[in-house]
Amino acid sequence: MKNNQTYADVIKSGEAVLGIEFGSTRIKAVLTDAQGTPLASGSFQWENRLEDGLWTYRLEDIWHGLAACYGDLKRSVEQNYHVTLTKLKALGFSAMMHGYMAFDKEGRLLVPFRTWRNTNTGRAAKELTELFHFNIPLRWSVAHLYEAILDQEPHVARLDYMTTLAGYIHWKMTGERVLGIGDASGMFPIDSQTRDYDRRLMERFDTLIAPMGFSWKLKDVLPKVLPAGVPAGTLTPEGARLLDADGALEPGCPLCPPEGDAGTGMAATNSVAPGTGNVSAGTSVFAMIVLEKPLSAVYPEIDMVTTPDGAPVAMVHCNNCTSDLNAWVSLFHEFAESLGIDVEPGALYSLLYKKALEGDCDCGGMMAINYYSGEPVTGIEKGRPLFMRCPDSRFTLANFMRTHLYASLGALKTGLDLLFREESVSVHKIYGHGGLFKTPVVGQKFLAAAINAPVTVMETAGEGGAWGMALLAGYMVQRQADERLGDYLEHRIFKGQPGTTIEPDSEAVESFDRFIQSYKLALPAELAAGSWKG
Repeated sequence: MKNNQTYADVIKSGEAVLGIEFGSTRIKAVLTDAQGTPLASGSFQWENRLEDGLWTYRLEDIWHGLAACYGDLKRSVEQNYHVTLTKLKALGFSAMMHGYMAFDKEGRLLVPFRTWRNTNTGRAAKELTELFHFNIPLRWSVAHLYEAILDQEPHVARLDYMTTLAGYIHWKMTGERVLGIGDASGMFPIDSQTRDYDRRLMERFDTLIAPMGFSWKLKDVLPKVLPAGVPAGTLTPEGARLLDADGALEPGCPLCPPEGDAGTGMAATNSVAPGTGNVSAGTSVFAMIVLEKPLSAVYPEIDMVTTPDGAPVAMVHCNNCTSDLNAWVSLFHEFAESLGIDVEPGALYSLLYKKALEGDCDCGGMMAINYYSGEPVTGIEKGRPLFMRCPDSRFTLANFMRTHLYASLGALKTGLDLLFREESVSVHKIYGHGGLFKTPVVGQKFLAAAINAPVTVMETAGEGGAWGMALLAGYMVQRQADERLGDYLEHRIFKGQPGTTIEPDSEAVESFDRFIQSYKLALPAELAAGSWKG
């Protein structure tokens, strides 16, 4: 067991590794040692804005949030280790995948940053999916670009570079127009054999837009693709000043390829090898299964992305998970306060989640649809949270909570069933991380039932994507020749790490299967409710 003085020496000597991730509501930084041990963290809350009908973050939001997050980390280091952070062994940035950041030749942003949350790309996504015979989701960068072309937006003629949020930050930190292969796989389809953009599909796109007469081809405006472990530039003096407003941080440290939040989630859960997978369950929920063989068909419910080292991954991304559940817990908290009972929110979540374990296998004959927003996986355009029961339903607190916990995984199971049942995809390890798993056992047990596979939660799961980004940065500077990312994580980071695994039991699996059949029957009510405006 190392003590604080040892960790202080690691930081002071410049041997610490830093990962920073821009999530949808929080920017987080995690500082680690060479073994991936978290030493300190910092964070900053931020929110997207709805401007002119599109979800965005302004450039000043990005840079203010980054400096504030790093400043919080720096204060934590000073308070806990009594040293100032001045040097880093390695650094890496990650962020929400997809979206559209477009720049002209002078590096000026052409239109406000369009985030993954925007769904105005329906026509483009549909046409490209048909052209490529490859599923192009609404949020992918190429869908945003082609939609701008279809809508005859004048800025497209002046396009010189487009990238993701992580790619943009990395560019400003290093001057390098590069992107990690996992993040790049949410911009344009990747060929896992060449570990680059799919050349055939790129040629189809260029042929499609040739009549518009643009001076650029797609390859010219996309960032260069880099797999994990490859150096991706060094921190410039200008980048160091953007990161550390106090000017104490020295430039020159190496940066690894910037990644998306899907890739950092894989790294943080040791699920980059074929036959492994992870589920991130919070406000939204997504599952990523690393494939052992290609899928036989194209599914609109399934995105094809890659691991940070380029292996193909089937991803089921659902917009809705715990938001409705959180709203009900908030209501119970308000009720307790009205009675003069002071209960800490975490304790209330734990109590209510554990109560769900006492519920009947059929949830008492009740049903919930938890959609705050539209859910492409089930074909629902507008979300309206619903709770339904029959007059003879067993309306108890335990059944109520079990219903809502099941519902939080309903859309995910619908998508994953295509992989497991239609494609016979096998998975030996699933790792869970995110808010759904903060209460021990409950979320794991219900997810294991939903996917009929064992679910493991590591003690480090709470560190999240910023920690995963630090692991990728550490891999770049510490990997041995030809050492694969999966081997590095398995043997050097996760070996001996504590965690809990819950196996599915047959009764729970059967229970969830019955629930999901009823869930699908209830979707027409959700569809009809979309026209209700309250």
